[in-house]
Amino acid sequence: MIFIRDMKNESESGAIHAISIGSCVIGISIFIFFCEAFGIMKVVVTGGAGFIGSHIVDQLLLAGHQVSVIDDLSSGSRTNLPSKVPVYQINIVDSLAIAKVFKLERPDAVCHQAAQMSVSRSVRDPLFDAQVNCLGLINVLDASTKYGCKRFVFASSGGVLYGDVTSPAPESTPANPISPYGITKWTGERYLKFFAIERNMTTVALRYSNVYGPRQNPHGEAGVVAIFSKKLLAGESATINGDGAYVRDYVYGLDVARANVLALECSNPTLVPGTLTSINIGTGLGTDVNELESHVRAEASAIRTRNNQAHEMLLPTKGPARAGDLRSNLLDPAFALNVLNWKPSVTLAEGLKQTVDWFANKESV
Repeated sequence: MIFIRDMKNESESGAIHAISIGSCVIGISIFIFFCEAFGIMKVVVTGGAGFIGSHIVDQLLLAGHQVSVIDDLSSGSRTNLPSKVPVYQINIVDSLAIAKVFKLERPDAVCHQAAQMSVSRSVRDPLFDAQVNCLGLINVLDASTKYGCKRFVFASSGGVLYGDVTSPAPESTPANPISPYGITKWTGERYLKFFAIERNMTTVALRYSNVYGPRQNPHGEAGVVAIFSKKLLAGESATINGDGAYVRDYVYGLDVARANVLALECSNPTLVPGTLTSINIGTGLGTDVNELESHVRAEASAIRTRNNQAHEMLLPTKGPARAGDLRSNLLDPAFALNVLNWKPSVTLAEGLKQTVDWFANKESV
């Protein structure tokens, strides 16, 4: 038996009501046992209402995990998430607000996707980039370790970390970031290693190549597939910056989400407390922006034809080259197969078709 003050009734009658919580304790014990036995985790996903984050949330829920989201909704959308998922609308730069959420949630694991994600914006405003990508990360890491988090998965970027590479780069390739965005991602990995060692946490940095897919935001400066899809479906021409001969390794968003869930769940002996493990998430296959626009234009043309819209597609227009853009970047995903048993499952052709179809359906709603 336990006694709990009923303040309303006590003020009226001075009574203290005794209630039995024996059955409640048993229920909680069974729930904890069930979670431990079946590997169910409580996970906080920062940036969880965004493009990649919301797909991670979907896959975590399918796997049976408990999920909550931190997102300031500056680029993400609540509509990307099931209504049952709690969303804390705060900025990761706000250390006090972050601490309050972690004190309440006390997650087993964190999947950190929140970021300033535009290379060109980082060049124009490196201070803002550092505030979000460095200070925001430190806030989340600090709160994570204070409230019992055991594993931390971080969205890093192989797409900018290695500099210009013309063959698929393994994780052993020396870091050579040339933009503030790349510098803050590299700095973020150094902070992960510090927190792993000092606070005995398992940390994983997933170095994404160029991620694309449904739910990508077409209104910012990042996300060329989304930008091209929206423009071409509207019958407008896409803009290609510079000569368009910028080679990228495009990986589908749902494949990236799957890699995150594997990194959270994986029991590979490589992933142990006190360590940082950096893993490339890409395909190793290169496509330049001119080729990419041609593929997206063909998909958009097919959709416009089916919808009885004018389907003579405009050729791309040329824009100025963007500061900070690499000429070529490719990732070697072999280590991901070894550690996570992950490899990309969606080809570029299929992924582009699904993505353009998604944007077309979204516009028709």
